Amino acid sequence: MLSTLSPTARGGRFHVARLALALALACLAVTLTGCTSNASYTWGWYVFNPALPKGLSNMQFLLAGLGMTLALSATAIFISVIMGIVLAVSLLSPYRALRWSARSYVEVFRAIPLLVLLLWVYYGLPVVSGLQFGAFVAGVMSLALSDAAFEAEVFRAGLQSVAKGQREAAETLGLSRWATLRHVVFPQAIRTILPALGNQFVYVLKMSSLVSVIGLQELTRRANELNVTEYRPLEVYTFLLFEYLLLVLLASWGVRLLERRLTRSQR
Repeated sequence: MLSTLSPTARGGRFHVARLALALALACLAVTLTGCTSNASYTWGWYVFNPALPKGLSNMQFLLAGLGMTLALSATAIFISVIMGIVLAVSLLSPYRALRWSARSYVEVFRAIPLLVLLLWVYYGLPVVSGLQFGAFVAGVMSLALSDAAFEAEVFRAGLQSVAKGQREAAETLGLSRWATLRHVVFPQAIRTILPALGNQFVYVLKMSSLVSVIGLQELTRRANELNVTEYRPLEVYTFLLFEYLLLVLLASWGVRLLERRLTRSQR
């Protein structure tokens, strides 16, 4: 659609987009400097002033949850990627039972809200099965089970993007189905898969904040606890906002860097 527009029209759209971004940043700056419509509000950034013992302690308390957030997200995405590959291969399987089972999994877990799944795994699963998991394990399980359904579609689309002639050529050379996927199809599909895979990692990173409801001491849980003691919700959650913003920007940058390196290596 964009390609059908004239250069002037495209330039106008880009100008509007830059203007909107500038306005959004200006509004954020106004908010953070306290120039809001609520003139009676007194900002209390002293709660994060590193020059004060209390402020330094508060910063250290919040940042201590960073490792748990990263560990939770990385473990969940690792498991979900493996599950997603298995599900994607099953979706493309010539066996109807495998296709039906994988499709059922994808449809069911895409339909269940992550928060509901998390609460059921932590509180409901012990009642049903007698298995009691800690907050970290329950969080990893919920994130991985939910994200695997989306990963499956990402991998399926990537595998199907490889030309059929590539598979036929591999079969002519006598490669098995697994060898064809491993050595021919998947290396070509990864360029298509990687951007969507990066989006899913960002999604898991952000959704890990929901695990705070079952008591895991990650970033959001620590922010909630600090707010109870300091009662400065705007300052505490603004600090939390920038923590997640920095994490997501770094993750997005890493994915783009990996994508560029992969593109150069395959030229």
